Amino acid sequence: MIYDALHFSGHRIIRYAMPDDINASLTNPVCSLLNSLGRSGVRFLCETGAMGIFLARGMLRMCNSRTQIPKVLHQVWNIGAGSTFLIVFIGLFTGMVLGLQGYYTLSMFGAEGFLGSAVALSLIRELAPVLTAIMVAGRAGSAMAAEIGVMRIGDQIDALEVMDVDPMAYLVAPRITASLITFPLLTSIFSVVGILGGYATGVLMLGIGRGVYFSRIADSVRWADVSGCLGKSLVFALIVVAVCCHKGYFAHMRNDGMGAAAVGNATTSAVVLSCILLLAADYVLTSFLL
Repeated sequence: MIYDALHFSGHRIIRYAMPDDINASLTNPVCSLLNSLGRSGVRFLCETGAMGIFLARGMLRMCNSRTQIPKVLHQVWNIGAGSTFLIVFIGLFTGMVLGLQGYYTLSMFGAEGFLGSAVALSLIRELAPVLTAIMVAGRAGSAMAAEIGVMRIGDQIDALEVMDVDPMAYLVAPRITASLITFPLLTSIFSVVGILGGYATGVLMLGIGRGVYFSRIADSVRWADVSGCLGKSLVFALIVVAVCCHKGYFAHMRNDGMGAAAVGNATTSAVVLSCILLLAADYVLTSFLL
């Protein structure tokens, strides 16, 4: 039986044969299951390592030329300004739901006055960076993967290389810079709008005192919470841009389709993998920040 192993850089396939005795043992259902899990795990680790190398190559080219400034501003507009309405909308209703659920939970213990603290800390520590990153990955990240994938399938990236233009500096580096700028800003907007949404529910609808709501926020929120929120947003920005750009850049090497199908599958897998890595990274970062 012949097995394929994907090289970590994604540029070649190594084929190797397994001995007959090991091959025969794989007929056991348990061994087959373990073999499938092991191959999936190795493939995931190889792909994650390739994305890390891809991200490092892009970051090394972030400040190579002043001509990148217009490209960075264009990507800031696409990623940041284009996602602002979505972030405001999601943040407002997230804060309102938190205010509603938090009020009825705290009322069971006679602690309605702590609603401001509950809403603000929930948003700043967890929900704002995670939901912002997921929303931007679904909107702007999918566009990154599709745009770069179309350029790869249409041989435009090969044309850049022929013209001695570095595709990493031209396509990837401006998106990394723009993501590092826009993700913290969008996360901050999400947090502020979410707190106002909790105010609308708790103060305007349920009758909590305005001064009590904001005084509890001032007493409970610390700079460590804000810095942790912004730090998470920077890490999430790197994850989204690395996954989405990598998927689009190597769309021509996919095994599940060619041409337009490859671009569509690359875009779908970019969004799905981004969300998985965002949630996993959030757990790891939270365990260190608490």
